Amino acid sequence: MADETSPDINNPALQPNGEDTSPAIGLISQYVKDLSFENPNAPAVYQWQGAPQVDVQFNIAADGVGENLYEVTLKIDVTSKTDNGTSFVIELKYAGLFGVRNVPDDQLQPFFLAEAPRILFPFARRVVADAVQDGGFPPLLLDPIDFHGLFMQQVQAAQGERVGEGAPVGQA
Repeated sequence: MADETSPDINNPALQPNGEDTSPAIGLISQYVKDLSFENPNAPAVYQWQGAPQVDVQFNIAADGVGENLYEVTLKIDVTSKTDNGTSFVIELKYAGLFGVRNVPDDQLQPFFLAEAPRILFPFARRVVADAVQDGGFPPLLLDPIDFHGLFMQQVQAAQGERVGEGAPVGQA
């Protein structure tokens, strides 16, 4: 019968020296890195009739900023236009600082491009809604985004390109 104070030799995460070698990722901080709101046609824009066309673009970047520290930035660009012109333009870079420990390199990209944006998005969504409302418009509530699904589409597209690289093009 094993002594309850002895280390579990079957669990490699529990080392006798007390070092925790299990993988872990934690959000250290999140913040607005850059925010721009433009209302180029004020005050005339507030008299325009008709529903605007809203274009929303997303971009995700991950950069190492120190030992075991990574900054993930969710960039959101929104342009609202009507037949009369541009109603508003908003550009937001919302970032999170993540600490990483004992995570295999092949697992970092899925986290940074799928999970980290999922964590940051609700807060970035609120910043966009508040900025639009502070600009004199109804708050813009961005629809939820399936970052994991988008990441998987990118992975599948990249795999498809690699498979097609060696295939002949056209007919001989």
